[in-house]
Amino acid sequence: MPVTVIDHPLAADLLTRLRDGRTGPAEFRALTRRLGAILVVEATRHLPTVQREVHTPLEAYTGAALGVDLVAIPVLRAGLGLLDAVTDLYPDAVVGYLGMERDEETHEPRDYYAKLPPMGGKHALVLDPMLATGGSGSAACTYVQNAGPRGLTFVCVVAAPEGVERMEADHPDVTIVAGALDRQLDANAYILPGLGDFGDRLYGTE
Repeated sequence: MPVTVIDHPLAADLLTRLRDGRTGPAEFRALTRRLGAILVVEATRHLPTVQREVHTPLEAYTGAALGVDLVAIPVLRAGLGLLDAVTDLYPDAVVGYLGMERDEETHEPRDYYAKLPPMGGKHALVLDPMLATGGSGSAACTYVQNAGPRGLTFVCVVAAPEGVERMEADHPDVTIVAGALDRQLDANAYILPGLGDFGDRLYGTE
């Protein structure tokens, strides 16, 4: 399973500001949207294209067009922070939703909502900012793969080695695109150094 960690000065700057505990919800949302755009560009790097002929003001030109439809699937609620990055770059993307939450005692995911569009022939981008234990990420990928997409990429802001290992075991065919691969999980399965609870910081509910 390939894991791509973004190596770019702009991404590093955005991520540092996201990690800063002084960053408030409004700025946090704006930073997430900007970093999300970089992540989505990388996540779609290897998608197929087809030839498309257009006419410039001067002559005919044969260029490229995306050869597969995209489905963006944010894992609620934190994944919503990355959704605009997909629809900004590719407005024709359709959107599905997965609602999952972590049991704070077992650290395992439980789902409470799912709504996916038809997936046949489409490429899915599963959006979940924090890949910690990998439980919810793996469960989300299982749910989406059962719907039969052409391909699937998991997009996150920060990943822990434990989560990557879990995803590699459960979904060796799924590519992960991450803003950073952090050091480890703490005793409560939070990523270190991480950036805190992404959903709480995104929506100001700490």
